[in-house]
Amino acid sequence: MYRLLVEIRTFEKRAHDLFLQNLVKGTIHLSLGQEAIAAGFGVAMRSDDYTFCTYRGHAHTLARGTPMTAVMAELLGREAGLLAGKGGSMHLTSVEHGVMGSYAIVGAHMPIAAGAAWSAQARGSGQVAVCFIGDGATNIGAFHEALNLAAVWDLPAVFVCENNQYMEYTPIGKVTAVPNPAADRAAAYGLESILVDGNDPDAVFDVAAHTIAVARAGGGPSLVEATTYRHGGHSRADPAKYRPEDEVQAWLSRDPVPMYRNRLEAMGVKEAVLAAIDEEAERKVETATEQAKQSPPPPIGLVEADVWADGTSTWRN
Repeated sequence: MYRLLVEIRTFEKRAHDLFLQNLVKGTIHLSLGQEAIAAGFGVAMRSDDYTFCTYRGHAHTLARGTPMTAVMAELLGREAGLLAGKGGSMHLTSVEHGVMGSYAIVGAHMPIAAGAAWSAQARGSGQVAVCFIGDGATNIGAFHEALNLAAVWDLPAVFVCENNQYMEYTPIGKVTAVPNPAADRAAAYGLESILVDGNDPDAVFDVAAHTIAVARAGGGPSLVEATTYRHGGHSRADPAKYRPEDEVQAWLSRDPVPMYRNRLEAMGVKEAVLAAIDEEAERKVETATEQAKQSPPPPIGLVEADVWADGTSTWRN
């Protein structure tokens, strides 16, 4: 768990640096401060389970074991990227690792995740679809439609709301009638209200293991709300000046990475062991960065690939 936390944190910090160097193609949405959710669920999931995530999906993609170089190269728009540089930060996908896509349209992936869960149910594969959403998606129609369908059909799905307190620039509490936008609405679909500290990797893992086990056993879907906080703005174009400084500092004091490191030390894990994990994470990110930089941009011929079912746009002609 700690290894995942540190690798994700180190990767995200490097992605930020590369963006400032104008090497990242397009914008990026970092999950600095939210790593415990991706790590907790990543450890709890089976290798053939499905992950559906938002445009803030670097952490979830890495948590499923997707090669770091391929993710980094995708951010840089290089041929070695997961999608040969065509998708970028907001569309990370690796079917081989169960990562069924990052979705730039808020809430759009929830019905798709329900469809994947329905497929698993029909095939009797035992797979579970885990769908991560932001707090803003709880006010989108697809949220209600997907949850209702999943509950009615007892689909093997776990919907996870990463409540980082802000939907882009607006506090979620300003536009939502209940204090907990996901957990307080669970009863409307006959589901249990599940609220977890999204900055505590162990707490997230426990909830993940339980809800995934229920889904896999045929017990139907769950809706989890994990409370957390993004350290930066909505995207790299957002300086986040709208947030009160005392609020920011209060959440920074609950940073999941040092908190978990301190917990492990208190449990008897040697500092040298943790330092070695930190150093290895730095090496992995450095290697991924250099390999991504060395990869060329995608050839122009790829512009028509993966566009339509036949692989090109020639059908229109």
